[in-house]
Amino acid sequence: MDRRDFLTGAATGAVVVGGLTYAATGNRTVSVETGTPDAPGAAPAVAREAHEWRLVTSYPKNFPGGGTSAQELADLIGSMSGGRLKVKLFAAGEMVPAFEVFDAVREGTAECGHSAPYYWIAKNKSLPFFCAVPGGLTQIEHNAWMYYGGGQELWDEIYAGFGLLGFMSGNTGTQMGGWFKKEINVLDDFKGLKMRIPGLAAEVINRMGATAVNTPGGEIMPALESGVIDAAEWVGPWNDLAFGFYKIAKYYYGPGFHEGSTCTELMINRAAWDRLSGELKDIVRSASLTMNSRLPSEYFANNAISLPVLLNEHGVTLNNFPTDVIKAMYTISDEVVAETAAEGDVNRRVYESWSKFRKMAMDYAPLSDYGFIRNRALAYTS
Repeated sequence: MDRRDFLTGAATGAVVVGGLTYAATGNRTVSVETGTPDAPGAAPAVAREAHEWRLVTSYPKNFPGGGTSAQELADLIGSMSGGRLKVKLFAAGEMVPAFEVFDAVREGTAECGHSAPYYWIAKNKSLPFFCAVPGGLTQIEHNAWMYYGGGQELWDEIYAGFGLLGFMSGNTGTQMGGWFKKEINVLDDFKGLKMRIPGLAAEVINRMGATAVNTPGGEIMPALESGVIDAAEWVGPWNDLAFGFYKIAKYYYGPGFHEGSTCTELMINRAAWDRLSGELKDIVRSASLTMNSRLPSEYFANNAISLPVLLNEHGVTLNNFPTDVIKAMYTISDEVVAETAAEGDVNRRVYESWSKFRKMAMDYAPLSDYGFIRNRALAYTS
């Protein structure tokens, strides 16, 4: 068929090319669904690509940072796709509980989820590496490992076994060490303590003599109030102020050892992903990349604003952990993180890749952000 025959055919009806049916719309052609025309000689109705996804999250509705960024991500995908991919958000508990996001997306109950990969440590011991591990990487170091050090490829490999795909979609930056009802002066002060903390850091806390409790964000405050837990880490001043932890626990420690950065994820059901066109896949990637850039800036700005409120308006006592406690935290962290390599071949490769990158990042740090911040402090602190 030559070009004139193709155009003539398209103008009067439909043309089959390579198994796809096309109909003319102005000066371009678009794919349409095949079917029986409503009337003899009528072309099938034009159908554009359209998808509706359900997004389940581990965060409370509209909660600053986690909740609001999930909605922003959903809105961004819808806007960038011109409505061809609509994403409806369901906050924690609206469709599934906070800690059932993984299974909901894996099973196809929802097409995608917004959460933190370290919540899924029971699925694979190495998943926290793609979120945060104790004694780990800063936000820029984590992004560098994921994008340019092989981290994303290893994450893809693990998630493929569950029929999933994951994209980084935000980061909280360095988190605080937590809220305590009593002061921490020596390592023994952790003994008998019940503390809310997730991921591999939970095992570190256990080995320090405390008992780790993995509680969803929306349940931390009631647990503190009732005495189910004696201490809790969540994120930082912005989120912690919103939850009102200062009403129960006045001792605030930071920075934490456990989360030098905490990456949030857009988790996608692989079958749902495969139904998208290449263009829509690129839009989802781009929207995730946008949020992975914007959210850390939002956290840093709001944490800096919220900390003086906690200190000056609510009488919070801010401390760093004692030096011997910090050393113990990092020593135990290295042991716990290294043990994940024994879980299997992919776990060993994750640990080796991450360890090599962390060593390289630590060697360069004195000449990068850390070195600049240290020198700035020397110059401007009296």
